[in-house]
Amino acid sequence: MEKSKIFISEEEEGVRLDVFLADAFPEYSRSYIQKLIKEEMILVNEKHEKSKYIVKTGDGIEVEIPPPKVLDVKPQNIPLDIVYEDDSLLVVNKPQDMVVHPAPGNYENTLVNALLYHCKDQLSTINGVIRPGIVHRIDKDTTGLLVVAKNDRAHQSLAQQLKDHSITRKYHAIAMGNIKENLATIDAPIGRHPVDRLRMAVVHGGRNAITHIKVVERFTQYTFIEAQLETGRTHQIRVHLSYIKHPLLGDEVYGTKSSRFNLRGQVLHAKTLGFVHPTREEYMEFEAPLPEYFEKLLRVIKNNTIRDNPQ
Repeated sequence: MEKSKIFISEEEEGVRLDVFLADAFPEYSRSYIQKLIKEEMILVNEKHEKSKYIVKTGDGIEVEIPPPKVLDVKPQNIPLDIVYEDDSLLVVNKPQDMVVHPAPGNYENTLVNALLYHCKDQLSTINGVIRPGIVHRIDKDTTGLLVVAKNDRAHQSLAQQLKDHSITRKYHAIAMGNIKENLATIDAPIGRHPVDRLRMAVVHGGRNAITHIKVVERFTQYTFIEAQLETGRTHQIRVHLSYIKHPLLGDEVYGTKSSRFNLRGQVLHAKTLGFVHPTREEYMEFEAPLPEYFEKLLRVIKNNTIRDNPQ
């Protein structure tokens, strides 16, 4: 059992307990921190508090991290598109329709199942029994690059880089409508939707969220963009594009519920991923080509645009 105690300084007060601890322990997810709070593994001034407790100057927070449980998720021989691999990590190009990690009701055919088969016992244990090796994730219908940690040292280094916003993450996407600015920055806080708790939204008091948008090509009804994450909130690009009235094409949660292209979700691809290698301490950057469905969609949209605007 790992134990630690933290005292809140004046500069640190005024945030939720779970938010503070997620920042203090970047190797653990916020949901995992909330689980520890609910299970009364965390004390504030020797008392149990809820995740929404606002920390104050002088608060003493005691944290107990239980040892990793035996993983009850089956390895599966699922083909992986591995872009890079060494003893510390691997970079994977995730296909559409693949969930990153198991969840209640879905413990098979995930990226984790495939990683357990490929890596055997060489995955970090920091994020618990359900997410071995998983440093960050992308949605089921989003394609593209993810870095996976093979040991706890690599995981801690990559998690810290995520916290410091020093990891390069660029996405290609197709947004609805015509985005007029060639370059734009969306700086709007993201939190749980006040009514629909399954969705995220731009809300007052949400977590700081910044997305940089660059127009790649404009069409009559759509805009092909590059979106670079400065922060990494849940559904950040999808929420921010919806916030500026240009939701992602195919996004039934944050945009329109129908699509003329019969899509299987939002058109979003994690194209570029760059970070400092945890052991070699050199910057590495990787790119994944657009998936076939994305390339085909661009051709269809471009041809329709040409027909709509004859010379």
